[in-house]
Amino acid sequence: MTGLHQYIAKITLTFPETNCSQPFGEGCDVYKVMDKIFMLSFHLEGKAAVNLKVTPDHGVMLRDIYPYIRTGWHMNKQHWISIYENEDLDPDLVIDLVQSSYDLVVSKLNKVQRQRIAALRAIT
Repeated sequence: MTGLHQYIAKITLTFPETNCSQPFGEGCDVYKVMDKIFMLSFHLEGKAAVNLKVTPDHGVMLRDIYPYIRTGWHMNKQHWISIYENEDLDPDLVIDLVQSSYDLVVSKLNKVQRQRIAALRAIT
């Protein structure tokens, strides 16, 4: 898989109430839903990488199975994973993990925010 960042950005920005900014400076795109971070996109050691939020058990399982998934770089090691661009990277897995990260953050929003997102999803 090539173009990890472009591939993910194209899909991620279709999610309701999602925006991208660079609060940490150029080279680190931060994706938020309702001002809550669910993904960071950056380069590390010359490789494209993304940080995604996960449940602790899911993160452990993913790191055990996939060599290109590691603990979240510069994030809470239990709740974040880093995915590094790799020729064996499964695009469907990446999309599932991005969607799961988004959904996990949405699940922690307040009721009104969750209802707004549900309504926006229903019309798209």
